[in-house]
Amino acid sequence: MGQNILDINKSKETSVTELLETLSSSENGLSASEAQRRLEEYGYNEILEEKTSPLRKFLGYFWGPIPWMIEAAVILSAIIQRWEDFLIISVLLLLNAVVGFWQENKADNAIELLKKRMALKARVLRDNKWVEVNARDLVPGDVVRIRLGEVVPADVKLMEGGYLMVDESALTGESLPVEKHSSDIAYSGSIIQKGEMNALVVATGMNSYLGKTTKLVAGVEKKSHFQKAIVKIGDYLIVLAVLLVTLIFVVALFRHTDLLETLQFALVLTVAAIPAALPAVLSVSMAVGAIDLARKGAIVSKLVSIEEMAGMDILCSDKTGTITRNKLTLADAVPMKGSDEKDVILYAALASREEDQDPIDIAVMAGVRESEDILKSMQNYRITEFKPFDPVIKRAEATIKDSEGKQFKVAKGAPQVILEMVKNKENIAKEVEDSVNAFAEKGYRALGVARSDVEDEWSLLGLIALYDPPYEDSAETIKSAKAMNVDIKMVTGDHVAIAREISRQVDLGTNIAPASSFVDVPDSSSYDVVETADGFAQVFPEHKYCIVKLLQNKGHIVGMTGDGVNDAPALKKADAGIAVAGATDAAKSAADIVFTTPGLSTIIDAIKESRIIFQRMKSYSTYRIAETIRILFFITLSIIVFQFYPVTALMIVLLALLNDAPIMTIAYDNVKYSNMPEKWDMRTLLSMATMLGIIGVITSFGILYIGLHTFHLTHEILQSFIYLKLSVAGHLTILVARTHGPFWSVKPARPLFIAIIVTQLIATLITVYGILLPAMGWNLALFVWGYALIAFVVTDFIKVRAYKLFDHTGIIFNR
Repeated sequence: MGQNILDINKSKETSVTELLETLSSSENGLSASEAQRRLEEYGYNEILEEKTSPLRKFLGYFWGPIPWMIEAAVILSAIIQRWEDFLIISVLLLLNAVVGFWQENKADNAIELLKKRMALKARVLRDNKWVEVNARDLVPGDVVRIRLGEVVPADVKLMEGGYLMVDESALTGESLPVEKHSSDIAYSGSIIQKGEMNALVVATGMNSYLGKTTKLVAGVEKKSHFQKAIVKIGDYLIVLAVLLVTLIFVVALFRHTDLLETLQFALVLTVAAIPAALPAVLSVSMAVGAIDLARKGAIVSKLVSIEEMAGMDILCSDKTGTITRNKLTLADAVPMKGSDEKDVILYAALASREEDQDPIDIAVMAGVRESEDILKSMQNYRITEFKPFDPVIKRAEATIKDSEGKQFKVAKGAPQVILEMVKNKENIAKEVEDSVNAFAEKGYRALGVARSDVEDEWSLLGLIALYDPPYEDSAETIKSAKAMNVDIKMVTGDHVAIAREISRQVDLGTNIAPASSFVDVPDSSSYDVVETADGFAQVFPEHKYCIVKLLQNKGHIVGMTGDGVNDAPALKKADAGIAVAGATDAAKSAADIVFTTPGLSTIIDAIKESRIIFQRMKSYSTYRIAETIRILFFITLSIIVFQFYPVTALMIVLLALLNDAPIMTIAYDNVKYSNMPEKWDMRTLLSMATMLGIIGVITSFGILYIGLHTFHLTHEILQSFIYLKLSVAGHLTILVARTHGPFWSVKPARPLFIAIIVTQLIATLITVYGILLPAMGWNLALFVWGYALIAFVVTDFIKVRAYKLFDHTGIIFNR
């Protein structure tokens, strides 16, 4: 081959497109597909990934079990030249596609924006010059310069320079920085906290530590419970329609009815049966909820995650950065004989320099600011020389002059190192060891503090303890989540002792299971471990993924919060993946919801809001199924039993237009959220909806009887009479379906109530004054309203009794 890929990239700043063209040129002799594969090996897969065009994505919403049935209805309308039906059904189909496309495109744009904001730059040596390039353009063999405050752009082997202090918390979950020396590996995505070195790029893209974690994410597939519910509801209604349409055709054949007329009503029943607005209404409900969540600090990137959040019964929460601050804090100080706690903290502060941005120095100085006495005492001392922490000798040291001009030294560092410096180490070694062990049991990191005298002899003043504390609201948030029957399980890469102490502080329980207790053990044992544990420690990315998978296999709907790259696979696998504030790009991309405020507190608002949204979706689903059953069975039985077409095709279209389009205001309805996790209990939903539908069929035949035998209406007026009843009773059904208690137990939201009044006034006026339909006058219209209201009250009474019966017999499992 003419040129090596490394030579190509080093010779100039080359774009991905140019690289692809160069590799596939005649000189290099590679096919386009082989060139793409080679580039993918060097980390360009993200750029070269095939993108679905907006047009293809939009057209995709016209396929699926519900859209193709709607399209079949459109075709039938054209065949029999029912152009009013053709137009209305087409509009409904287009509405469903537009809403779905708009929401998904909005989510994709949000993720793309996040990726652009997180795009990294790197200084790389090209043609013996240091130039700045996009991190994604690095290849193995490049020499890069990394220094304080920068994100490591690829997996690199350190070469020239002293040492680095690297924050790997985004990768490993560990709170403390890691020392790196020449020949050590620094991982892509970690942050340099101290030092500056040259390094050799050894792995990029999918071959880096971050990339391998991303492979776990890419391999995850999950199906939404929401999507499954939509398919079940659609299948239920479509099967009903097919059976009834088949029955009508059989009867028509025996009666020698005009087949064209039969085909017209087959179309009507098809339109009535297909929940054309169901996906649109449920999507709008979730979209409105997503806007409310955004105001509360939770950005939804995948709409269906709202429904998953409502059903979540276990939340796996990453410790570092989620339950805790990911910020070291001075926890305690233990003085030795001859000194006190203030002395220990004072001299530790004198051996610290906050401007170096060392996390330990920052923690010590933050502790000092909480004591005015220590701050005043520090004014009596002047630092004449400061040696920052040296990972070789494991301590920081400073030369100090007091107000009297006397000079001495102070040092802080690893306890065993400081102990070796003091003159009476044999006498105090046991005491120091006991204190260090006591700190370790609490999950604290110990540092020794010492001072020299004028003869340069050192004395140990005491020990200080550092730890990563929980957010102030973590314990209260966890308590609130438990009150809503969500079980919290902490997941961390830290040691068991640290995890147990943090878990105790936030009232999670102290049953912390190490990864070894559920990895490479029989499924029966691992299931018991993950279900009963309060948290998990010493886990790696694949372990977090395994925890979520095991819990899902036991029937739980699992949420996962996290902020690091190591959380991304589990975030993707979880039913509701939540990236907390400050999360890495990998975590945000894998998550369904991104929090913009720190800590866990936003989770409570998200759970409440998601359960409210779920109630709205369930209310509409109940209404939609009941309405479909009512219209399907009433029309079918009228044709078969009475040989009478109760409504025209235009009336069915008007019912769909006036009832389904305004019903989208249910997305703003007032509901009471449940304190139990929600789920699609199809047995209860279909049972209640079917019962309401059957009651609607009975009341519809009642008004048909009255119109025929009491008012002796003509065929055309009777159809207007029945149409108005179907329309008014339809919207009253939503008031029945939206509550488990009496309809007045939760006041409907103003937009929903106004939509009901306005649309039914329109339905009333077009029947009273004969607009599109035969005119029947005000007397008949007022009778229909009175009849529908009485039927509404009776239906609501039966509904309340039915729910009580379901509760008593245990049919309803999720309330």
